[in-house]
Amino acid sequence: MIAGTTHEYLVRLRDVILEEREFTKALDMESLAEAMQEKEELIQVLAHVNKLDEADKIIADTIRHENRRNAYLFKATLGWIRETMEFFGKRTVTSSYSADAGMINSKINGRLLSGKV
Repeated sequence: MIAGTTHEYLVRLRDVILEEREFTKALDMESLAEAMQEKEELIQVLAHVNKLDEADKIIADTIRHENRRNAYLFKATLGWIRETMEFFGKRTVTSSYSADAGMINSKINGRLLSGKV
């Protein structure tokens, strides 16, 4: 990473966070991984900053807001994936009844995505 001012690091961090969201929406995992790596490096550099100028506080607030937006996007997407996997994991065949009205458990595991034909 090229040495720069705190302001330059903050501006680059904001840009990387915005890029991170776009890569996520485009499902570009390779570029997302690179952006996340750069974000980690920038955060490590900025962790040593003790005092910000007033102009930089506005950028820091924007960074906080955009990072929270990304976190919400990731959390909501993960929740959606979990719900989808639960749906596909549910039984598709319910238990049935025998001739004497007793319940017979289905022998099918019910997974829509079992991998079997």
